[in-house]
Amino acid sequence: MRLLPIKDPERSWRQIKAQWKKDAEGVGEDFATFGGIGAFEALTAREGDSQGLYHLTDGERVHAVCQVRRLLMSRYTSPALSARFINVSPIYDLGLSDVSDYAQMLVALFSGVVWLSRDALAASHIRFLLKSPGDSQFFAALKAATPFSPFSKFSIEGALIECSLKEATGSPEAVAF
Repeated sequence: MRLLPIKDPERSWRQIKAQWKKDAEGVGEDFATFGGIGAFEALTAREGDSQGLYHLTDGERVHAVCQVRRLLMSRYTSPALSARFINVSPIYDLGLSDVSDYAQMLVALFSGVVWLSRDALAASHIRFLLKSPGDSQFFAALKAATPFSPFSKFSIEGALIECSLKEATGSPEAVAF
């Protein structure tokens, strides 16, 4: 799966909603009742492209959407990436996929943000706001300091992951996890 920018937010969001609505209605659920949808719709309606909307896709379907922004924060001496407003496909919320698929999707989303921090949105720090504190269990192993970890600092408080990246050595292996 790849985390890609949403180029035309209004049109893309309509396509994503159509896919997700079909998934929800396929199991008898009303798509309009899904939480977070209204917040993402507000983001897609904004003028300009500064809102940093991204989607996680496998090429056939969109698994998640979120906002990723590069910003300066008083607590850091260099830029940070903030990933928030995560919405996932109803296939995860409605049990059409199992917990391991959900965990893999969340890890793929986080990995995509890490890659963005090393490439298009260069940043040394990441703030990743999960959908719920319960999702932190899928990232607990990353708190362990190991020589091959891409993180110099990694913490989870409730639903917030905060991490700082080690200096890149120039090889892709430096950020693989």
